[in-house]
Amino acid sequence: MGGIFGVASRSDCVSDLFFGTDYHCHLGTKRGGMAVWNEHGFVRSIHNIENSPFRTKFEHDVEEMSGTMGIGCISDTEPQPLIIRSHLGSFAITTVGRINNADELIDKVFESGNSHFLEMSRGKVNATELVAVLINQRGSIVEGIQYAQSVIDGSMTMMVLTEQGIYAARDKVGRTPLVLGHKEGATCVSFESFAYLNLGYGDLRELGPGEIALVTPDGAQTVVAPGNKMKICAFLWTYYGYPSSSYEGVNVEAMRYENGKQFAMNEKVDVDYVAGVPDSGTAHAIGYANQSGIPFARPFIKYTPTWPRSFMPQNQSMRDLVAKMKLIPIDRLIRGKRLMFIDDSIVRGTQMGGTAEFLYNSGAKEVHIRSACPPIMYGCKYLNFSRSTSEYDLISRRAILELEGTEGETHLDEYADHTTQRHCNMVDCICKKLNFTSLKYQELDDLIHSIGIEPDNICTYCWNGKE
Repeated sequence: MGGIFGVASRSDCVSDLFFGTDYHCHLGTKRGGMAVWNEHGFVRSIHNIENSPFRTKFEHDVEEMSGTMGIGCISDTEPQPLIIRSHLGSFAITTVGRINNADELIDKVFESGNSHFLEMSRGKVNATELVAVLINQRGSIVEGIQYAQSVIDGSMTMMVLTEQGIYAARDKVGRTPLVLGHKEGATCVSFESFAYLNLGYGDLRELGPGEIALVTPDGAQTVVAPGNKMKICAFLWTYYGYPSSSYEGVNVEAMRYENGKQFAMNEKVDVDYVAGVPDSGTAHAIGYANQSGIPFARPFIKYTPTWPRSFMPQNQSMRDLVAKMKLIPIDRLIRGKRLMFIDDSIVRGTQMGGTAEFLYNSGAKEVHIRSACPPIMYGCKYLNFSRSTSEYDLISRRAILELEGTEGETHLDEYADHTTQRHCNMVDCICKKLNFTSLKYQELDDLIHSIGIEPDNICTYCWNGKE
């Protein structure tokens, strides 16, 4: 996914920028970066954070950087922020999103006279650089941002740092959030609403879908009004969002309690404990336990001192190993017990299958698995929330292929509908493949109810294919 943070201040902003950006480390695992502006121009620092946390990589930069305005990012993909010099002047830019039609846009840029892009490994072009080039196709930063968002197939939220201030632009249908905070002499803009609270900022407001605001030390001026259509990503609540964050006024932790409660209201199961897969499954499990009366327990404890969230290898086999290494079992809470584990989602199934096997090997009598969201049927077209390169990486699609072959592709609507026999067959197939005692997924209506905002404003594409 990725997270971004920006500050405009009358005094030096680097400390606020450093800590505010650091609070986004749960959203990305590959690179971190900061860029600041002072009277001498722009200064930037980018580090690889795959093997150590953001803080340790940037501590020395904080001592050497200075500036009154800055932007920072945690990225799962390309290095950023970038510093650009163009006919619009110099600016720094950072983005969160996905561009599906990058090759087409690159060809159009070449046709219009742009001479080159800096090519990254594996022949890719930095998506943030492409956005910057698109912005430069127009006569002003604001017009350029609007143009870029209009031609991008996917989603693009961004911050553009200029001498005048930070242009903060939420993607055109608000799939990802941007929220403003303010304190005396400074204004910040953040993906996560909690990231500025301990820095002394109070909530100002959220940007609307497609809104562009110019952020200065005195506040934020809307330069492009928000649109009427919103499709904010539901996965922000079920998985990606930090518990203390709120989106569209709905707190993540509270939503997860409600989601677990809704889950428990629809079934009765005889188990000794309800547990959450740390960390994002925990709150769903607490909600389930509170409603059902089944004791909540932690048969696994996540070992965080040397396995921080920001360390997650790109290699899948190593990712699976690290996921296992993080969780330390408690024999007394596992051996001979009937356990229910709630996870935020089941994507490929490899980690959850391995967890179940480990529990059985540790003496568990039964392992019941619950997913806090419906089966993921489609790879996301709008955000890089999964590293899957094929929809057949998804355990649901592999189960359908096993049940019906390619014919199953014509019945995806039925497989996504929890009331159909095809859905039940798919869930049973997954349950057997991963060797669970039982398996159940949260129903989409209950998930939407738990979020509590207008259903038409929520993106549910990955579950039902509806845009």
